[in-house]
Amino acid sequence: MGINFETLSDIIRHHGAERPDASAMRFEGQRFTYGQWDRESNQLAQALLAEGIGPADRVGFLAHNTPEYFPLLFGAAKIRAVTLAVNWRLAPAEMEYILDHADVGVLVIGPEFVGHLAAMNLPRLRKVVVITDDAAVAGTADLETFAAWRQTYPATDPGTRSSLDDVCYQLYTSGTTGLPKGVEVSNRALVQQMVNRCKVWQFDADTVNLVCLPLFHIAGSGWAVAGLWCGADAVLLREIDPVEMLAVIPAEGVTNAIMVPAVIQMLLATPGAADADFSSFRNIVYGAAPITEDVLIRAMETFRCDFVAGYGLTEHATATYLPSEDHDPGGPRAHLLRSVGKAVDDVEIKIVDTDTMVELADGEVGEVWLRGPQVMTGYAKRPDDTAAAMPGDGWLRTGDAGYLESGYLYLKDRVKDMIISGGENVYPAEVENALMPHPDIVDVAVIGVPDPKWGETVKAIVVPRSGAAPDEGAIIEFCRERLAHFKCPTSVDFIEVLPRNPSGKVLKTELREPYWVGIDRRIN
Repeated sequence: MGINFETLSDIIRHHGAERPDASAMRFEGQRFTYGQWDRESNQLAQALLAEGIGPADRVGFLAHNTPEYFPLLFGAAKIRAVTLAVNWRLAPAEMEYILDHADVGVLVIGPEFVGHLAAMNLPRLRKVVVITDDAAVAGTADLETFAAWRQTYPATDPGTRSSLDDVCYQLYTSGTTGLPKGVEVSNRALVQQMVNRCKVWQFDADTVNLVCLPLFHIAGSGWAVAGLWCGADAVLLREIDPVEMLAVIPAEGVTNAIMVPAVIQMLLATPGAADADFSSFRNIVYGAAPITEDVLIRAMETFRCDFVAGYGLTEHATATYLPSEDHDPGGPRAHLLRSVGKAVDDVEIKIVDTDTMVELADGEVGEVWLRGPQVMTGYAKRPDDTAAAMPGDGWLRTGDAGYLESGYLYLKDRVKDMIISGGENVYPAEVENALMPHPDIVDVAVIGVPDPKWGETVKAIVVPRSGAAPDEGAIIEFCRERLAHFKCPTSVDFIEVLPRNPSGKVLKTELREPYWVGIDRRIN
């Protein structure tokens, strides 16, 4: 079902017409149907048009997981506009940069973030709407509630048709220079993503899909949209809560879920997990960080369902998958667990020597390049970054280092210095820029070090000012005042001088190595 859709808006138009009473999502005791969302997305399309939003304009969304996101997403798509979900874990200044960079004209916001508005300067923002039933909450900031705004307009489909090349999705990922980059995804790329995902993730119209990861993340909103593409039902959680997850899975008959390894570990450690009823589960997809064999074995024994690993990135979404039959801990195929699987349909992988740009043979480590219809359109307003990431002929440079063996991709490290902690991307340059103004710091390098819960965590290697004795806790707090907490160091080491090559570049590989001894795969 849904394989002939050509655009994001086709999903809700089709299911709204053909299956209007079918459940699309459940959330905190409420149920939303495809017909309801089709009508509400029409109202929101009309509301956006009234605010001057048109093709290629960006609509902002800043809230914890909430069902209002989806009719807004589809409503914007119906007028060829693009919804942009902002990472709510960011500091207000970081949020401001994204909203300003994207020229967001309308912002839909959760009540918990209304206070952030006072700290932002957004001269091009014309309208702010609050997702709340409490008019007093919105009234304190002279804002309109989401429901009142939507209900002002008729449920008339604007009738606008998108093209395959229209951008329909934009997600921000951290940048190597410290500034986030807006990844633009076309309808063409989305279509292929959905087709591939529904196949390898065992999605169909009978799926009950658990959506627990943040909607600002491709593994949150992309996962949810894949289920809706297939006409499935979804159970949305406001945020990750292992106790709630253990209750919801059997109560709602959840069949499919996506989790990062850290969430799997949280669930396994939650009282009652060993005795919970997981009989409804078909499979669990996991990725974004390595999973240890011990955790995987315990998860397979506890959840008693298929496990599928996935590798991808915001710029490409799912590129490879390791199917359930390749999950054989302790068996003859156990070595495959060190891989991230094989390419999904229509995706090509090659390994390239970054010095010579020559394709390497099986077993040789180089940069992973991907090609296929899922590749992003580019980085919004960042032509130089787009050109660097997309060197031509349809290829995307991932910045990840790995090798191929019999069709399976094995990841070793990152060509770039990016850290992935609990599925969140952290770029050292951004953290270093936040730390350097500290009066007791002369020089600093930020690296990722292994962490049993988050895969890796952030460490700062600091060169103190002569005569100073900076405190680790104070340095961490200094950073937390400037950046989202997940980006900040969890530990600080002190050193007399940072190792550098003749051109002055910090040798981060040398700094990282002592912490990673004995660990074969350093990324996922």
